[in-house]
Amino acid sequence: MSMGSDMYRQQILDHYKNPRNYGELDDPTFSHVGENPMCGDEITVDIELADDGETIEYASFHGDGCAISQASASMLTGELQGMTLDELDELDRDDVIDLLGVDISPMRVKCAVLAEMVAQDGAAIYRGEKTNIEKTQTE
Repeated sequence: MSMGSDMYRQQILDHYKNPRNYGELDDPTFSHVGENPMCGDEITVDIELADDGETIEYASFHGDGCAISQASASMLTGELQGMTLDELDELDRDDVIDLLGVDISPMRVKCAVLAEMVAQDGAAIYRGEKTNIEKTQTE
């Protein structure tokens, strides 16, 4: 294992043990929940938009899950702050995996992208682009 990989593994453990942006927002603009049924991860993402209705002012998450899903949610919610909803839509799984900084096995990719999918679906529901989605599920 390279020294760089070890550093990223430590970063993942730190975000898992000491998550950033963890907790519920008092009055989010929108909130959405998702799960990874294969692993048992469940995350709710709360988003508060700025007055322009497009810029993410604050993002938080809460829920339970494995180290990868929790660290990914912690890192992602920090990255989302200051982004627009359009920029959120443009994120893909590679962006989230790059945040983690380590190779993720195919089985763990669903854990890593859960928060991203939940945030994106929540934004789509908020804008009226998706309906009838009670809970996002990784497939």
